[in-house]
Amino acid sequence: VTRRPCLCLCLCLRAGRPRRQTHPKAAMLARELTRAVRVVARIPRVAHARHFTVSPRIEQILAATPDPAKLDATFTCFNQNCCKTFDLNEVRYRCPCEKKTLLDVTHDYDKLKKAMSPSEWRELFDKRAGSTLWPYGSGVWSKKEWILPHIDNENIVSMFEGNSNLFWAERFGSSLGLNELWIKQCGLSHTASFKDLGMTVLVSQVNHMRKTGKADIAAVGCASTGDTSAALAAYCAAAGIPCIVVLPKGKITTAQLLQPIANGAIVLNVDTDFDGCMKLIQEVVGEVPIYLANSLNSLRIEGQKSAALEILQQFDWEVPDWVVVPSGNLGNIYAFWKGFDMAFQMGLVNKVPRMVVAQAHNANPLYANWAQGWRGEGEFTPMKAQTTVASAIQIGDPVSVHRAIYALNRCNGLVEEANEDEIMDISARADLTGMFTCPHTGVGLAVVEKLRNKGIIDRDHRVIVVSTAHGLKFTSAKVAYHEGQLKDVISKHANQPISVADNSNALIDALRKRMPNI
Repeated sequence: VTRRPCLCLCLCLRAGRPRRQTHPKAAMLARELTRAVRVVARIPRVAHARHFTVSPRIEQILAATPDPAKLDATFTCFNQNCCKTFDLNEVRYRCPCEKKTLLDVTHDYDKLKKAMSPSEWRELFDKRAGSTLWPYGSGVWSKKEWILPHIDNENIVSMFEGNSNLFWAERFGSSLGLNELWIKQCGLSHTASFKDLGMTVLVSQVNHMRKTGKADIAAVGCASTGDTSAALAAYCAAAGIPCIVVLPKGKITTAQLLQPIANGAIVLNVDTDFDGCMKLIQEVVGEVPIYLANSLNSLRIEGQKSAALEILQQFDWEVPDWVVVPSGNLGNIYAFWKGFDMAFQMGLVNKVPRMVVAQAHNANPLYANWAQGWRGEGEFTPMKAQTTVASAIQIGDPVSVHRAIYALNRCNGLVEEANEDEIMDISARADLTGMFTCPHTGVGLAVVEKLRNKGIIDRDHRVIVVSTAHGLKFTSAKVAYHEGQLKDVISKHANQPISVADNSNALIDALRKRMPNI
């Protein structure tokens, strides 16, 4: 390990080993990380108070803010037959029950209902949205009482994430036979993906536990297909908390790799896939005081659910008919459903939309099980994910599969897939109408087209596709498409630059070949 403050550790390791309680490689990683974290932790952080000019509007918002002491949120076992609860200040990811089930953050709805009426909650959220009042201007923290009500505002780590654009894709929707196709552009965020929404909550809770002495946490770590590591590194850097990311070597884009490096994270390149990275980091956190930041940690779900509440706000609290979510580890589909369901349970809206999990054919474990009739009973069969242009959802053994099926069963949801040619073809067509889609958004759009062609989605339905990341993070796929270099993809809409001589006649001749009528 290089001992210097701005630390980037790139280790090329080879996975593929039998399961053991403590694997030698995990123990070796733990020792190396412990030394590295000690170095990074020595970097001083200057504490400062936040000062704001209090306008009449801000005074009005503050006056309406409920007392957090009267609200309650806890970890609860997701096993409906267990339901044990735990304090949010505990370092815990699973229930110790027989099934070792994941946890969920649950809120006391009775206390929330006593604090405010549905109309008062709507008014409060609308007033806060986009303001400069710390931290309520954030799209996540504008709903603080529904996220982490107990946390002190000074311990929140936020970059005013959320409040992302809801784009009416009128021209492209019309080509699909839809009057209302909307793109929730979650990629218009600080690190250019929706992962910021969950990471602000998780890192804020870690910051709170470290500052209040609730837990001994030396660093925060994750396995990642790219976007999670970028978000975690940025928020840890903002908080001055050491960050560790474990990435599958050669399976993420350069832009995704560069983000955690630039933010000073400890970057571990492992010669395996995401599922291998996930198993390895879970072993490591059992050896050293590293807090696990992957989506099995339900704190991230709390932040991501805010995007569903944002969609409702952007439609003046009217509920759309369909919400389509590109999904890999499947935490996001549960998060969106949870946000919609919470608004419904609290009386802010009168229904929950139908939701669709959109998966790439080469990494479609939920679709494959769903097609065989699996709805949560019996064993789920994972798969070995194959290479896909939608690399951020290239996951074969999703940790949140039971959360996802729980959500789908409660909203009359669906699961659909798209192959590589379908993903890139519809992405290119969408781009021709002014968008700049990432491949994962292409998965969602391809699924919408399939459901429209089947008559499941009607022309007048209001359809939302969640765009999980910015297209600029995945330019290599677009370059390969327009150069005709993608396997199993026919580049029907390829558009190559035209080289011309340095004179106007040559330029006009070239234009007339493409535009004969000029």
